[in-house]
Order: sequence, then structure tokens, then C-alpha cells
Amino acid sequence: MHRRFPIVFWARVFVGVVCLALVAIDGWRSWNARAERLLEMERATFNLARAMAQQADDSIKAADTSVAELVERIEADGLGEAALARLHTRMVAQVANLPQLGGLFAYDEQGRWLVNSRPLLNATLNNADREYFRHHRSHPGRAAYVGLPVVSRSTGQWIIPVSRRIDKPDGGFGGVVLATVDLDHFRRFYQSLDVGRHGAVALFNNAGVLLLRRPFDDATIGQGLRGSNLYAAFMPQRLAGSATLLSPLDGQVRLNSYRPLQHYPLFVTAALSRDEMLAQWRRDTFLHSLGVVLLAAMLGLFGQRLVRQIGLREHAEGELRAARDALEQVNRTLERQAMQDGLTGLANRRQFDVTLGNEFSRAMRYQHLLAFVMVDVDYFKQYNDEYGHSKGDDCLRAVCAQIRALTPKRPGDLTARYGGEELAILLPDTDLAGAHAVAERVRAAVEALQLPHAASPLGVVTISAGVATLMPQRDVHLAGMLVDAADQALYAAKSDGRNRVARAPVLARLATEPAPPPRTT
Repeated sequence: MHRRFPIVFWARVFVGVVCLALVAIDGWRSWNARAERLLEMERATFNLARAMAQQADDSIKAADTSVAELVERIEADGLGEAALARLHTRMVAQVANLPQLGGLFAYDEQGRWLVNSRPLLNATLNNADREYFRHHRSHPGRAAYVGLPVVSRSTGQWIIPVSRRIDKPDGGFGGVVLATVDLDHFRRFYQSLDVGRHGAVALFNNAGVLLLRRPFDDATIGQGLRGSNLYAAFMPQRLAGSATLLSPLDGQVRLNSYRPLQHYPLFVTAALSRDEMLAQWRRDTFLHSLGVVLLAAMLGLFGQRLVRQIGLREHAEGELRAARDALEQVNRTLERQAMQDGLTGLANRRQFDVTLGNEFSRAMRYQHLLAFVMVDVDYFKQYNDEYGHSKGDDCLRAVCAQIRALTPKRPGDLTARYGGEELAILLPDTDLAGAHAVAERVRAAVEALQLPHAASPLGVVTISAGVATLMPQRDVHLAGMLVDAADQALYAAKSDGRNRVARAPVLARLATEPAPPPRTT
């Protein structure tokens, strides 16, 4: 059998579940908000990296296009005085049209300056020691080369060299054409990007050398970061991607998005500080969670008070139920006492009258027979005179015990003390033969008790009974007519010598006959 928990238990469970649900839902919402914020950061850094990659690729592509054109002119026109003059004019025009260019330069195979975009040519300068020059001298390839950032000898500014090799007609090394891309061009662009107070953007070559980084620090230009987490994340496939990484330069944890340039061996990275980007989320989550916790606490407090009130009410209702049950028990006892004969334990006259009225109406409604047996103890007055009233009460209780044991126990059947030593048996839906059989069993059982009765001619206690039946008709019969018929049959049994059962004559005839003379016991 399942245990039934009290309502107070379920009320506590309900309040607890609601409070926990509030906190859990808020925690789930906050965690989702964090995930959405991080996803938003990833989109932002990805878009920044794509814009940076496009800007760097376009800037270097424009410089490389100018270099390629100059290489073609030199290889086609040679290095005569007229050709160099035309080159100088062309270089000046190119630099004027491309704001990212610091200058255009051409060097012979010894590194001497042949021509440049400057107003005056300093023929004493030599660039044979530059890293890009050494590269072209040792590599016969015709592709553009983006060198390491250096300080320009002509301007004193940091530049990124973009160069191509000049080949002699026999394929030998004939020099270098150089375009210098001003790092300030990238600085201005990077400065315009909104990366927060602790964000960072940077441009690297595929060898892991830092070309430029914001926050700007000239000391970091040209620094090798091959051992960094960023380089390790980018290099395996050299594809665009994102990762949360610790910066080796300033120790900040950032969400990095990196992307290679389309045409050159460089890549860019855009990084937003995770702590900075989540700061607003933390503030919102703290305030919101504080409100939810306070609300849950208040709900728990008031819920506990409500549970207490429910407990008190349930206790009071329990006491009321107990009082009601006790009152009902007392009322049932009183009702039973009011409807029961105290001496015999049978129904008393009051209950008999109520039951007779009910069963009479039911028999009339459904057209059923209603039988009634009137029982009287023979010579009971003489018994009392002979043995005393106490023994008379014992005799009456013994007779009633037999009646109670031998009468049917169907709904509506009733045995009652009608008055004095007269006893009544009401048998609904029973014909005359059935009622007579019941009365005869009771009579035989009482005689079998062999209770001594010195004042009776029979020597033992006996009973006489009158039996009557009736199928009531509306506006024709009354309940008293059935009792009168049984009483007349009882009179007849006593007149015939007692210790017998007599049946009542037909009721229609009895209604016109005079009342019988008084009976003697």
C-alpha cells in the first residue's frame, strides 16, 4: 500500500521546487546569454579579421602591381638615361596615386640605387645588405617577396618592403625593384577598429614574425612568435579559424580569429579580451541573479509561512474531524439508544413505527407484500408474579435472543419490542406462508428452551404469534390495518390454547368486523 504524504509535505516540495526552478532557469538563461555573447564575440573578431585581411591584401597587391610594372619596364627598356628618366616619372606618379606607398626604388645587382620616386637620387646609398635583396639574389624566382619590416633609409619610417627580382637577358640576377609600404598606413587603419580597451589586432608573416600590432609598440615589430599558441593554431592548415588564447606579449586571454591573406604569405589576427567582452554579461548576470535569488528567498520565506499556516489549519481540521467523529459516534450511540430497547436489545416502539411507515410506503410503491408477526409471551404476568420481575426480564431477554437469531437479516427486516411482553417482526416482500414459517421457527425455539413456568398449564415458557400480510393499495389501506390484523390473529392463537401461530383472516373482511374483545395473558 502506497504511503500518502500529508499536504504540508507537498506544499514544502512545491515551494522548494518553485524556488529551485527559478534559480535553475535563471542559471540556464545566464549560461545561454554567456554562450551567445561569446558567439557574438567570435562573429565580431571573424569579421574584423576578414576586413583586416582584405585591407592588407589590397594594400600589398597595389604595391606589388606597381613593382611588377616597373620590373617589366626595366627588363624591356633597359637602364639607359632616358629609360631611367621615364621610370622616375612613373614612380613619382605611382606613389602619388597610392597613399600606402612610402616610395618606389630600383637597385642594380650590387645594391646601388639606380632610380627611385624621390626628387633627388642619393647614389651613395647601397641596399645590398637588406634581407629582401639577399633573398632575391639567392632565389631566382619571379614571385613577389614581402620582406621583414625595416626602418627606411630614405624616410626613417618603419616600412614593409614588397620587392621583385630583375633578371638580365641571360637570366642572371640584375637587381631588385622595391615598393615600401608605410606601416603608418596600417596603423591608421588598425586605430580605426573598435576592439575595446584590451583588444588586439596584428599582422604576421607565415614565418611567425610580427609585422605590426595594436596596441602599438615599435619594440615588438619584427619579433618572432613561432612558439606562440596563435602560431601553433594557425600553421597546421593555414586556414581561417578562431581560438581562445593567452597572449605571450601581455598575458591577456583573448578570443582570436585569424585569417591568411589571399595572395601573400601573411596572416592577420583580431582578438577581443574575453574578460572585457564578458564584463557587461557578468554585471547583468550578477544583478539579475541577485534579483532572482532575492525573489526565491522571499518566495521561500512566504512559502514557509504559508506551509506553516497550512499545517496549523490541517491540525485544526484534524481536531475538528476528530471532534466531529466523536460527536457522530455519540449521536449514533444516542440514536441507537433512542431507537433500541434497553432491556432486550431489539428495536423499540419508536423505531418500529418509523420502519413500518417506510416499508409500508415502499410496498405500496412497488406493489410488494408486507408481512407482520405479532409475538406475545404466554402467561407472562403470572411468570412475573411467580418468579419476580428480575427473572421476568431474564425470560424476556432469552425469548428475544431466539427471535433475533431466527429472523432473516435482509434490508428492511426488523425485530422490535412492541410493548411489555409483545414483540414484533416486520418482514418486507414476504408472503403469508413465509411469515408463518418464521413465526413457527421462533415458537419452536422458545419452547425448546424449556424455561420452567410453574404458573403456566404447559409448565414451560411458550409464545403465541399472529401473522398477517398485506399488499397495500393507495387510499385503501393504512399501516395500522396490518398491525390490527396480526393482533387479531394473535388473539385467535391465544384463544385456541396458546403456544401456537395463527394467520390473520382476509383484511378486507376484517375492516368491517367489530374489534375483538380484550386479550388476557
